[in-house]
Amino acid sequence: MSVTLEGKVALVAGATRGAGRGIAVELGAAGATVYVTGRSTRGQRSEYDRPETIEDTADLVTAAGGHGIAVPTDHLVPSRVGDLVRRIDAEQGRLDVLVNDIWGGELLFEADVPVWEHDLDKGLRLLRLAVETHAITSHHALPLLLRNDGGLVVEMTDGTAEYNQDTYRVSFFYDVAKASVLRMAFALGHELGPRGATAVALTPGWMRSEIMLEHFGVTEESWYDAVEGEPHFGISETPFYVGRAVAALAADPGVNRWNGQSLSSGQLAQVYGFTDRDGSRPDAFRYLTEVQGPGKPADVTGYR
Repeated sequence: MSVTLEGKVALVAGATRGAGRGIAVELGAAGATVYVTGRSTRGQRSEYDRPETIEDTADLVTAAGGHGIAVPTDHLVPSRVGDLVRRIDAEQGRLDVLVNDIWGGELLFEADVPVWEHDLDKGLRLLRLAVETHAITSHHALPLLLRNDGGLVVEMTDGTAEYNQDTYRVSFFYDVAKASVLRMAFALGHELGPRGATAVALTPGWMRSEIMLEHFGVTEESWYDAVEGEPHFGISETPFYVGRAVAALAADPGVNRWNGQSLSSGQLAQVYGFTDRDGSRPDAFRYLTEVQGPGKPADVTGYR
């Protein structure tokens, strides 16, 4: 599948690593100019203290065929986000795609720990990073995006609305954060739809992010070795798969049919015909619902 986004301008907020990086690269591969933001730069790391930087992401965007521009931004600081949007306006005069992928919660949530035992400061920090940042960024960026018809806002989350409705997600704070982002897309759909733009919530499946690969002690080239210890990992996907989902949405002249909805990478692959980098089409949330959730033996046959 080939999509073209020549002349389009995107902002991927939270593009240092993981889904944000995959999305930025695939938008670049389609020819877009992509502003990538985050707090990890070559000169200063965030509290993650990891090697990935926004400059690296911008270079990957450019290498893929687009124009990557790295802008260090703390999306919890409204004035910094305002400066970012004014810069995009001054340099490009438009914004066609906004991807709210700010997260920053990997070091903050405690799995299966009830709210009264969970570290309160960490939980509240997680909510600020995962929810407040999205609101601040939309507040500042949407007037520029609405200047032209056809703009797209993608709220990145973990889990579809249908799946999360009946599934406890990790902990109180994690669950609330992901549900909030789903609802943001619904609310933005109501506010943007009548004004000529579209908002959606989008989730990857079990994503082979840098942190996930490190957790299993594998690389992208050797990822399947992790299936021996975690058989369901066979349904996993690269961050570029959800990136191709965003590129397909951004290039679709009828994207408003999805307005306000909750979508997944696997679902959209069936509609738009794109594949992951290995040519497969993993459908993780159908697999979770039909195989892993009911406790059946791991078997990705028919799911990728």
